Amino acid sequence: MISRYYRAVLMVVVLGAFVTVPLVNAYPTASGNVSLAIDHVKQAVAHGKEGHVDELVKHAETALDFAKMGGKSLEVSEGIQHLKEAIAHGKAGHADVGVEHLEVALKHLSEFN
Repeated sequence: MISRYYRAVLMVVVLGAFVTVPLVNAYPTASGNVSLAIDHVKQAVAHGKEGHVDELVKHAETALDFAKMGGKSLEVSEGIQHLKEAIAHGKAGHADVGVEHLEVALKHLSEFN
């Protein structure tokens, strides 16, 4: 009788581990979010240099979302400000100025990692 009890407890613990471990690992760290932001900034720069303003704005907005989840450091804050400027210039159709702000944002965000 006792062995059935221990076996049931063991099954609950093992099944609980299978459920909770993926949930814990599903949330990226602050540096992981900044790394994702950097990836999107690089894509935005590439599209901006080709003159694709819509793609520049799309990737810059995604990068901004990830950067906001990247913590409260000075580098991230500066990067966020330049991302906002790049988005504003991109929406105005100024890809060249947007790329300049994106490159500065990339510099600041890279300093965080």
